[in-house]
Amino acid sequence: ALFGRKCRRLRHGRDDSAFGAVRHANSDRVAWIDLNADLGEADNLTPTDVAVLDSISSASIACGFHAGSQEVMRATSVAVKARGVAIGAHVSYRDRAGFGRRELEVPPDQLTAAIEEQVALLRQVAGEAEVDAEVTYVKPHGALYNRMGRDPDTASMVIEAVRRCDPPVMLLAQAGTDVVGRGRDAGLVVVGEAFSSPAASPGP
Repeated sequence: ALFGRKCRRLRHGRDDSAFGAVRHANSDRVAWIDLNADLGEADNLTPTDVAVLDSISSASIACGFHAGSQEVMRATSVAVKARGVAIGAHVSYRDRAGFGRRELEVPPDQLTAAIEEQVALLRQVAGEAEVDAEVTYVKPHGALYNRMGRDPDTASMVIEAVRRCDPPVMLLAQAGTDVVGRGRDAGLVVVGEAFSSPAASPGP
């Protein structure tokens, strides 16, 4: 779940009623909750993925480095757009064998380039005529997600890669970590992410 006023920018054509709106006491400010799920991580678009789409407002689609393929990305993007759900790039270390859950030592320029490559690939697929969808945010996966929350060097690489995206995209990062403030200082729109259950494992 993603919390904050910026969350409204994640959705595409979704009515406000699709979100949980909480009005703060003694204030006209409304906080919006965006429900996010990671999709496209199997060898095809699964029935579970399709079922989940009816309950979320943004979908992070695997970009091939930890899971997925162009065919799965295309099918997932079509299903996501048909339901008015926002599309995000679920980027990872290049680690299909470990499903992106192993921390890899990658030179800064290579990791930055790898993230840019994944975003560009999803944008290419989502931008095809039969899909015609927009990628609006980036969410790192697994070990990369966890590491950027505690390692300033990794956070810098992720922030730099997202900063280079043109047109701009948002970054999803762990709420309460330095990534949020550092990303915003770098000019990014950063949305802090929390999980639906205290027992949930971070970095899905």
